Amino acid sequence: MTILSSKGHTIPLNQTILQELFEQAQQRGECIYRQTDLETRVNLPTVLGEGYGRVIQLRHGLTVYIRNAKLWHPVAIEQQHDAAFPITAVFYLSGSSRMKTQPGSGISQSYEEIVGHNYLYHLPELTEVEEWTADESIQVVMISAPADYFRTFSPSHTLPSPLQTLMKGLGMQGAGRFHQSLGKTSPAMVQILQQMIHSPYQGATQQLYLESKALELFALQFAYLESNLPELGNPQLPADDLERLHSAKDLLEQHASNPPSLLELAHQVGLNDRKLKQGFQQLFGTTVFGYLQDYRMQQAQHLLQQSNLTIAQVAATVGYRNPEAFSTAFRRKFAISPKSYQLKYRA
Repeated sequence: MTILSSKGHTIPLNQTILQELFEQAQQRGECIYRQTDLETRVNLPTVLGEGYGRVIQLRHGLTVYIRNAKLWHPVAIEQQHDAAFPITAVFYLSGSSRMKTQPGSGISQSYEEIVGHNYLYHLPELTEVEEWTADESIQVVMISAPADYFRTFSPSHTLPSPLQTLMKGLGMQGAGRFHQSLGKTSPAMVQILQQMIHSPYQGATQQLYLESKALELFALQFAYLESNLPELGNPQLPADDLERLHSAKDLLEQHASNPPSLLELAHQVGLNDRKLKQGFQQLFGTTVFGYLQDYRMQQAQHLLQQSNLTIAQVAATVGYRNPEAFSTAFRRKFAISPKSYQLKYRA
């Protein structure tokens, strides 16, 4: 397809175009689908990249998705979610993506999901666009379950309190929608994720094993919510404040190379600094400075992959006056120096 002919330019995709690409790959003799009793493995068409996705169906709608891939082109994939969209936990072991939604959805119009972090969301009846960069290793684990799935654990048939809070609080403008960052993925979560990816079992034993691990990850996320976000959804975070917090995030991204001070940012969005700090931690799972640092590092990663800028120029572009300070921050974030990272993607 001619849509894939321009290397380096973001390629818009939707489900219809993707289906055509998969069908064409099959016609060329590529092995796209492989089915077992429990799992469907979908290989990426070679025109898009290399790698695969695994879809593992467990009991009562509980589903595990494992993505392991690298794209040849940056892509923007339109996703249209229906009313039955499940509660979904996602864990980024490598790679990052940016999501864009329409105004008035109750969700930020633009947000990132980044390596080493995990998220919990429920996005029924929403159209969003997932943007993925090229030549970046992507390893993501998602676990989804219908909202009713969790009612079976409660004698009163109510949702666990963290889910009730999120669906009533963060989704006030969007009929129960929410997207909640839960910060950095803990070592305990990483261990469980690796056990799931490399499960040694087959058949019913594998099903029981993966189900137990999936529920353990949900339990860890719910425990985090209960202990770290006790004020979600109460009157301290009305819809107006949520909009102001999203505006603050957008301003940080727009002025990442020369950001406003905390007090300036609070003034610009109409919040006091205490509400800004507390709300940012609740809504995005990190501090204002932590979010800015993560955003700068992701921009630096993109520039090192897809531009001919020097390390000093990349540092200056993302707001570092001292290239050595930038290199230290980059190495701390990605466990590799900017120069080594750049050479890796130019090889």
